[in-house]
This record gives sequence, structure tokens and C-alpha cells, in this order.
Amino acid sequence: MTEKELIRNLILLALTEDIGDGDHTTLCSIPETEEGKSKLLIKEEGVLAGVDVGIDVFHAFDPELQVEVFLGDGSHVKPGDVAFIVSGKVRSILQTERLVLNIMQRMSGIATITNRYMKLLKGTPAKVLDTRKTTPGMRILEKQAVKIGGGENHRIGLFDMILLKDNHVDFAGGIENAIRGAQRYLKEKNKKLKIEIEVRNFDELEEALRVGGMDRIMLDNFAPAQTLEAVKRVKAANNRVELESSGGITIDTIREYAETGVDYISVGALTHSVKSLDMSLKAI
Repeated sequence: MTEKELIRNLILLALTEDIGDGDHTTLCSIPETEEGKSKLLIKEEGVLAGVDVGIDVFHAFDPELQVEVFLGDGSHVKPGDVAFIVSGKVRSILQTERLVLNIMQRMSGIATITNRYMKLLKGTPAKVLDTRKTTPGMRILEKQAVKIGGGENHRIGLFDMILLKDNHVDFAGGIENAIRGAQRYLKEKNKKLKIEIEVRNFDELEEALRVGGMDRIMLDNFAPAQTLEAVKRVKAANNRVELESSGGITIDTIREYAETGVDYISVGALTHSVKSLDMSLKAI
């Protein structure tokens, strides 16, 4: 299923969830032919995201709704800014406004916090990554928001990358068995996927470097000093494998990790603990 199809299905499901057999409040109070306008009013400083998806919501419900955009995805916004004006049947505007706001507030919150993390990495080679710690059904939108905020996406799901985590390693019987198994699987299935393996200590790191054949190593819960040592060991081994730091990294510690020379820093909080950006859809 394509990204566009996923978003379309999400919108239709969310509209069904919200409207059910009808928005009886709107139907009883607003004449069917009533036309009007509403503006998307920003009430908090941040990075705007979800404008394009919001337009998709409007058009999925009523293709005749018109949207005049003033501020697009990725815009830095402040209280009082108007992102767009939607015009058309009032009934349609009222029945779609909550879904549009829910999506845009969450996506903008994610884009805003991602942008804050990215600013802290300035001058280092590191890039911030999201994780699979996302809202079920909303992943594609949340990962879009990370990119809008300046971050990068880790794998989208279980299908587009092999990530051998601690449980995979333990059930497989160790680092070497896990890597060899992944290599055999890709060859047998004629698939071209990147292989990443998680290591929990220097012994596992050394074993991974000895075995080779992976594209990236995830340093799980390594302290900054340990991360620096890991970077040195990889360079000393003349290995071109990418390094990713992961595990409890916060906005207060990310700079210290970035300065060690790792390529990526994954932060689950970009999506699992984000605060939505305040905005509203107000009648004009």
C-alpha cells in the first residue's frame, strides 16, 4: 500500500469514527445551503505541519471546499498567524474541523520538538531519527512531521529494514548467528534491505565488527564516554559502518552524544511524548 493510500484510509476511518451516522448538532442547527469561511489560527509558537493533510481531509469529505493557504508545512509560526482560510458549506467545515485540528496539532507538535533537537546538533555530523514508538494508525503522518521538522526517518515499519534488536540477538543465539541469519534470509528471498544490529556492550560491538556484513550498529544505552570510545574503535577497525546512539537520550543530553561523532541519534520522545501545538479553526 502506498503512502497516499495509507493516509486516505486513515482519513476515512477517522471521519467514520467521529461522525458515525451523522453530526446531529450541525445537521439540526445549520441549513444545508449555508456557506461560510473559517481560518486556521495559530496560538503558539512552533513549526507548522499537517497543512497538506488537512486539505486532504477537507476534500475527502467535500471536494467543493476551497482552501487558501498562507503558511505551508515547515513554516515557523507564532500566535496570531493565520495558516489558511477554508470556505464552502458550513456543514462540511464543522464536520471536518476537529479531525483537521487533531492531525495538524499533533504533527505540528512533533515538527516543533524535532526542530529543537535538530538545532542542538548544528555543527556536528549527527542526524536525529524517529522510532516506531508512534500512535497506532498515525505513524505515516507522525514520521512526515519529523521530516518537516528537519529530522530523518528510521525504518517506517518492520518491512523496510532489518533491525536485529536485543531480543532477536538473544533468541538467535548471539550476534554472529543473528547477522548470518539476516544475510542468508536476504539472499534466499532476493531482497535488498539494510541490516542494523543493536549492541549492549563493547564485547558485542567487537563481535559485530568481526562478523561484519551490516550497514549500521545501534549503541544501546551507551553513556557519552562509552559512545566516544565506540566511535574510536570503529575508526581504528577502519570500518565504514554507520553508528546510531539510542536509549534515553533527551534534549539535555543529545548535544553531548552528537559531539562523539555518531552518525545518528534516535529519540523516541519525538513521537511518544510530544505536546500538541495549540491552534484553532475559527469562523470568520
